[in-house]
Amino acid sequence: MKDYLVKALAFDDQIRAFAVSSTHLVEEARRRHGCWPTAAAALGRTLTVGAMMGSQLKGDEKITIRINGNGPIGSIIVDADSKGCVRGYASNPEVHFQYDSGKLNVGMAVGTDGQLSVTKDLGLKDYFTGQVPLQTGEIGDDFTYYYAVSEQVPSAVGVGVLVEPDNSVRAAGGFILQVMPGATEETLTKLETALSTIKPVSTMIDEGYTPEKMLEAIFGEEVRILEHQEVRFECNCSKERFESGIMSLGNDEIQAMIDEDNGAEAVCYFCMERHHFTAEELEKLKTK
Repeated sequence: MKDYLVKALAFDDQIRAFAVSSTHLVEEARRRHGCWPTAAAALGRTLTVGAMMGSQLKGDEKITIRINGNGPIGSIIVDADSKGCVRGYASNPEVHFQYDSGKLNVGMAVGTDGQLSVTKDLGLKDYFTGQVPLQTGEIGDDFTYYYAVSEQVPSAVGVGVLVEPDNSVRAAGGFILQVMPGATEETLTKLETALSTIKPVSTMIDEGYTPEKMLEAIFGEEVRILEHQEVRFECNCSKERFESGIMSLGNDEIQAMIDEDNGAEAVCYFCMERHHFTAEELEKLKTK
């Protein structure tokens, strides 16, 4: 079954909710980057949030998430758009830490000595960036803090990734719940109670919960599904884009590629696709 997300309203439309199943999306990223288990969980959680944040955009708007807590994994970069396309990578995908219980220690991999930033490209001249200090490095808690401080929207963000012993992703998904203006204290209490009793996100996905069922586990029958959207790992890199980058290097650098390597190979950080250029192709990229 394809990954998808739902948008919904709950508790008399006082809560806005997003929920997503992202197992295939996260597994595709893990496979492309060769992530070890904890790196797969950290990148996967960020990709999952990115998919839900992207769904809040319109038209050709895009967001870029950057997380760097100065931990062993380095930076995590995720791009997402309004159409359900998500891509991302971690600087060091070969990272694995776990607690004595066996649970993956994402916080240790990510670190907390750094920032989480979200840059929104709304198709205007300027970009809009919100930035907050990392709190736990566990991703979900950090985005909860981001929404409260940077966007001033009280929210609850839950994400989870379950990784198999062979490093493949068994289950991934998440939710974002946002308190609408005018929500009552009774609604907030109901929400807190519900969140304290639900199963972990990765467990729900592993047990076959759909995004709808995940929200039903939180809100019961007091949830109204508004929209469905497919999500997937998709990169917009192309050989043509790399041609522009090579041309910007200048004729001397291009000639060096021809003389020393008789060609060139460009690798996309986001999807790891390799684009090859022959000496003849490089010669055509030199400016007259």
